Amino acid sequence: MSKSKLATVWLDGCSGCHMSFLDLDERLLDLAEKIDLVYSPLVDFKTFPEDVDITLVEGSVSSDEDEEKIRVIRGRTKTLVSLGDCAVTGNVPAMRNAFSVESVLKRVYEENVGPHRKAPFEGLPRLLPHVRPVHELVPVDVFVPGCPPSADTIYLVLSELLEGRTPDIAGATRFGA
Repeated sequence: MSKSKLATVWLDGCSGCHMSFLDLDERLLDLAEKIDLVYSPLVDFKTFPEDVDITLVEGSVSSDEDEEKIRVIRGRTKTLVSLGDCAVTGNVPAMRNAFSVESVLKRVYEENVGPHRKAPFEGLPRLLPHVRPVHELVPVDVFVPGCPPSADTIYLVLSELLEGRTPDIAGATRFGA
């Protein structure tokens, strides 16, 4: 039996969804019999691989780097999962949408700092005018709300997908929980 290729990605978010993934504890061993983790911030792979079966995407799209990354990921993934409220709705990172990028950078790097008072730009991704949930840029196959979704919900989603079924998570999670 060949294993499914699983990737996890962290865009603009707090890493809470990845912490819930790690909270699978011993169930990770059960999953390891069925998956190969081919890309993740939890491991040291640098390039997103081709032909990934399932990708869990945490976080919203808020920079040009995020946008480029999610388009590559979608093109190389069979089943794309928006994991958590940031990926599904934009959530906390999208709170900056009420302000211009310039005003946010000014507030953070000029008004609320010590002696340097200048926003760093060199070598950093450019912020997009608005933070967006993943599905506004690429098609998403499965939406898993929660901030973060519980380990039980993540296990249910992965187990169902690995069995070739569409997960029914209606009773397993909700936004913000």
